Amino acid sequence: MKLLEGKTAIITGASRGIGKAIAIKFAEEGCNIAFTDLFEDENMKATESELAAMGVKAKGYASNAADFADTDRIVTEIASEFGQIDALVNNAGITKDTLLMRMTEEQWDAVINVNLKSVFNFTKAAQKTMLKQRSGSIVNLSSVVGVSGNAGQSNYSASKAGIIGFTKSIAKELGSRGIRSNAIAPGFIITEMTAKIPEDARKAWEANIPMKRGGTPEEVAKTALFLASDLSSYVSGQVINVCGAMNT
Repeated sequence: MKLLEGKTAIITGASRGIGKAIAIKFAEEGCNIAFTDLFEDENMKATESELAAMGVKAKGYASNAADFADTDRIVTEIASEFGQIDALVNNAGITKDTLLMRMTEEQWDAVINVNLKSVFNFTKAAQKTMLKQRSGSIVNLSSVVGVSGNAGQSNYSASKAGIIGFTKSIAKELGSRGIRSNAIAPGFIITEMTAKIPEDARKAWEANIPMKRGGTPEEVAKTALFLASDLSSYVSGQVINVCGAMNT
């Protein structure tokens, strides 16, 4: 029996990177996948085809995760089309890194809206179905910089710290209805985003990680699978660092 056989997950920002790795891992375990990204582009179509080829129902949705009304519409459509929502993975996120003295209001607002408000938007919309089911698992992607902060990332750190507070609050609100809420705080993960970092800076990062390497999207995905499945049936309100002991 596969861990997510016959279940349905919504995964935001899943056309590439960590989100796509989570979608693939869930599909391998029998989960039907509704995933979102900002645009219906070639990446979305390719991901949809790749997931469908694994024998599960899969559909990509163009969605502005920072828009409350648009999110409600998309989640209602997903609930109608898939019939259930067993897991919600809030993964959509952006960075606009700069020192506070140079940071514009637009850079602050954009990161808070995409990274933090999107978690509110999708959780509020998906809880309606989960409350009716009296079951569900919410997995929010935070970051180690949301736990410990990082110079030049005050907007990103604030958004990811906000996710942690939100995650713990929702766990307390919805626990009596059989709904769990947890967060993952990845460390230095090798993705398209981190690939843009100059090699010398990347090596300096890795030298400071006790395990002496960056993590992979698949390693984050395995943790998401644990939290979405019944393997973690009594785990709620927690933050799991996936960081090679970088943040302890």
